[in-house]
Amino acid sequence: MLNLWGNNTRKDCSGLNRRDFLTVGALAMTGLTLPGLLKLRQAAANTGQSTRDTSVVWLWLGGGPTHVETFDPKMTAPAEFRSMVGHVQTSVPGLHIGGLYPQMGRSAHKMAFIRSFAHGNSGHGGGTHYVMTGVDHPPADAGQAQIRPSIGSIASRVRGANSPATGLPTYVRLSGLYGDGPHWLGSAYAPFDTSGEARNNININLPLERMHDRRALLQRFDNVNRDIDRTGVMAGLDAFDRQAVSLLTGRAREAFDIEREDPRTRDRYTIGTAGLGANLLLARRLCQAGAGFVTLNYSNSSQGWDMHNDMLPQLRQACPPMDRAISVFLEDLEQCGMADKVLLVITGEFGRTPRINGSAGRDHWGPLCTLALAGGGLRMGQAVGESSERAELPRTAPIYPKDLMATIFHVLGIPQQLQYNDQTGRPTYLLPEGARPIAELV
Repeated sequence: MLNLWGNNTRKDCSGLNRRDFLTVGALAMTGLTLPGLLKLRQAAANTGQSTRDTSVVWLWLGGGPTHVETFDPKMTAPAEFRSMVGHVQTSVPGLHIGGLYPQMGRSAHKMAFIRSFAHGNSGHGGGTHYVMTGVDHPPADAGQAQIRPSIGSIASRVRGANSPATGLPTYVRLSGLYGDGPHWLGSAYAPFDTSGEARNNININLPLERMHDRRALLQRFDNVNRDIDRTGVMAGLDAFDRQAVSLLTGRAREAFDIEREDPRTRDRYTIGTAGLGANLLLARRLCQAGAGFVTLNYSNSSQGWDMHNDMLPQLRQACPPMDRAISVFLEDLEQCGMADKVLLVITGEFGRTPRINGSAGRDHWGPLCTLALAGGGLRMGQAVGESSERAELPRTAPIYPKDLMATIFHVLGIPQQLQYNDQTGRPTYLLPEGARPIAELV
């Protein structure tokens, strides 16, 4: 835990000493100080590659969302195949999506719905690994570890694991996902987990008896910031110590606090969104403060999105909060001037069986999957690709996870032919062979 104040008695003439505001304690029981961690994470970051000032917000619908009831309703198919929630006409002429997404429908000109996304792995672990890394790995369903770096970790490796301007981590995880780690890129490029020890380490450690005194806490921060500015102590610190101070006392720490947001904006995000809106607001604040890749997971039903039975009431519970949260997020990005700088990715590990099963649900289906995108400077307002008449398979050329990955590389300004040395020292392409950005979008 952090000890912003320390207990060292060696002071300069201002009454402050270097250790007084740089002692950060042990991180995850390793004994590594925060400046040391930042130095480790930056050590291999200078690749000489230029990147764009863009970010990705990756919204994961864990369990495998139905592609039919979300973005490909197939209302001309027989009753046992078509969307059980109907459809809505969107702001794009001739384009319909699932009937529980009227607000997203009105925002469809800001979105692209991918109707030929496929990979063929119908396992939760295997499908997740495939979408997160671009590489199939069936043993993931037996609990085996991932075998390739995730997209977020690649972004962290390319850009550097922390923003040089704010100290904010490049790759932030609001909720954990299988296959989202760095693998052979190294632990320095793992996601900064806001629900774990990493997040705890940007909280101040004060004696228990003082934790109730929030005014004193805020006053202490104000005082140390003024003293740092007045004495010029920062000028004597190396870059990683300055970065640590910024993370503890500056904009980076504040980015995690949505209570600092305008109450009207906060209400728009949080009312009727089942927690998803608050996470999307946090994601927007993190992107504004320098994060390059933010992942979050949403489900709001008894089975998550793994709806094998009684699907209709679960969809009616899960979809309306998602509908509102995403529409607010897209409107807010536009108002903040960030619509072209942030790419929203909405997906899960696979789709669901085209035919409704005997339990009024749908089962796992990797041959056709769910995917929608928004923003990022891509061409929006369209459906990309086409599925078969009963939403079983892509009718047009399949778009694979590696192509989604290549599209994200394009948005982030990562070279398509980028290589790093793997754990054996062998130069390895980060994109799987044959990956291409989705042509209709770029």
